[in-house]
Amino acid sequence: MRLDRILANSGCGSRSEIRKMIRSGQVSLDQRLITDPGYLVNDPESAKLMIRNQPVEIRQYLHMMLNKPAGLITAMRDKKDNSIAELLPAMFLEKKVSPVGRLDRDATGLLILTNDGTLSHRLASPRWSVGKIYDVTVKGDPFSDKDIQLFAEGMQLPDGYTCKPARLEVIDKTRALLEIHEGKFHQVKRMMLKTGREVTKLHRVSLGPLALDPDLKPGDYRHLSQQETRALYQAVSLTEMISKKNTDQF
Repeated sequence: MRLDRILANSGCGSRSEIRKMIRSGQVSLDQRLITDPGYLVNDPESAKLMIRNQPVEIRQYLHMMLNKPAGLITAMRDKKDNSIAELLPAMFLEKKVSPVGRLDRDATGLLILTNDGTLSHRLASPRWSVGKIYDVTVKGDPFSDKDIQLFAEGMQLPDGYTCKPARLEVIDKTRALLEIHEGKFHQVKRMMLKTGREVTKLHRVSLGPLALDPDLKPGDYRHLSQQETRALYQAVSLTEMISKKNTDQF
């Protein structure tokens, strides 16, 4: 695979930026300076790449977590509304990075972004039953043990859709953690509305095995570690063997 393509896939910059870095002598491969962007790397898996003497983590796909602030829609392109794309470098659009599922405009918290379509589909699909935990604040009657049972039984919404059993953990009279295993349109708000409550604050704290990094301020993002990435793949029965097979196709 071409050196510039490996670095672009790994999120080190746009293809044009990477070519400039390589030509200006900022990139080394196995402790040897490379100035040709088209240099062919025979074994990307074992290559030791460095940019300005800093090691590069080679990635087949890009995977990130974002702490979504309120006021933005969950989309990478939108002509009318402000979106999460404003928080991310333009190169992520080039790499076709997209969010896994959606958060409402006024909702905050964890968003996973990836350009692995298979991983994204499985994480969002009810079939794979990946849990999503929300910190929910409501206006209305205080939560009670009856609510815990109601959510656990699988609630039927007014449109006839029956939600999968959900886990409600009461924090106080107006606040609870709610874990659901699908992601229908406005689902958490609709579930709470069915109980006579209005959601006033909605914050996603986890998706599958990943919890929102407490060091990420609203609007900030970071790449997932290898351990976090592996955990996501395992959560939807995609193994590293499959990931390597995909790598070989490039």
